[in-house]
Amino acid sequence: MKLFSKTLVGLAIFAGTQLAYAEHVIVVSAKSAVATLSKDQIADIYLGNSKEFPGGGQALPLLISSGAVRTEFFEKVLGKNEAQAKAIWSRLVFSGKGSAPREVGDSAEILKLIAANPNCIGIMEKSAVNASVKVVYTAH
Repeated sequence: MKLFSKTLVGLAIFAGTQLAYAEHVIVVSAKSAVATLSKDQIADIYLGNSKEFPGGGQALPLLISSGAVRTEFFEKVLGKNEAQAKAIWSRLVFSGKGSAPREVGDSAEILKLIAANPNCIGIMEKSAVNASVKVVYTAH
């Protein structure tokens, strides 16, 4: 019985570690001309410094409304915490110079919106990627 309990604890720790390191990717429509984006280019789009993809074309950022994908995106890609990003978006909206990313429920909704609009860009779990999108950046 002790061995069984230790095994369960070990598996739980391993599973928790794997969830903490889920890989997140930035995606655009499979139809988009954008092939790759740098971390700085993505940050510029999400923080309102650029409203277009490199090479032209409007960029409509999508953001998952909560969870680890969102938190890691703020930290690893934007280099901000959520409060800092929200403050930037509030200034953009108040000044009339931009807007906050559209918040969506989950990766499935990101896929649906990007499939319907090739100008969208979103962050999602790599495991949810399908043929309707292409990965332009992997958050490490």
